[in-house]
Amino acid sequence: MALVWRDLRARYRGSVLGFLWTFLNPLLMMAIYSLVFSVYMRVQLPAYPAFVFAGLLPWTSFSSSLLRGANAIVESGDLLKKVYFPPQILPAVAVASALVNFVLSLPLLLAFLLLSGAGVDWTLLALPVPLAIQAVLSLALALGAAILSARYRDVYHLLASVLTLWFFLTPVLYPADAVPPGLRALLVLNPMAPLTLAFQDVFYYHRWVDVGTLGPLALVSVALLAAALWAVERWRWVVVEEI
Repeated sequence: MALVWRDLRARYRGSVLGFLWTFLNPLLMMAIYSLVFSVYMRVQLPAYPAFVFAGLLPWTSFSSSLLRGANAIVESGDLLKKVYFPPQILPAVAVASALVNFVLSLPLLLAFLLLSGAGVDWTLLALPVPLAIQAVLSLALALGAAILSARYRDVYHLLASVLTLWFFLTPVLYPADAVPPGLRALLVLNPMAPLTLAFQDVFYYHRWVDVGTLGPLALVSVALLAAALWAVERWRWVVVEEI
């Protein structure tokens, strides 16, 4: 936990607004996307900014976990060389830091839902389910990306581009039923699609999460995490030599 708080402090060190950027960044993105899609393109959804915010906040946490986690081992290479330090802790700190940011942003999201008319409901009690699954999935992918980045430094830059494409393939800015039937298979292959829909159910639609959809994703996430942890342990010394 000390490493997580140190990471949070370091992220905003020297910034005038400091931790306020945790709230300002998603708010600014929400405002831009709401302008484009509800005013220019006229997406017909009530309280559309609330719909966007409900999906944008968890996506921001997910993408931040992957980007910071992918570079975590490379950035702390000196630490790994000087002492015995489990490399898997470094991406885990990045994921935990993003998760803390998400949790601390929840009061802002809930206030926005109330002010926009979307409201809040008892379905908020289901929030830990998609949050836990996303944390496991984020850690698994961050560990895998961190190992690859230690050997191939282009992975980080490639990941940034992939996440941009991934964002628009995930129903954050549009409802899932807006996807043409012939392309809905992409939602099945996209692990962030059911998670985003679950967060939208909890925050926007006031529905309980679909356990039938999230259950298989949870199993896949746990399997990916086990594989990633094994890979880090298997190639630990190779990673240390590369950095």
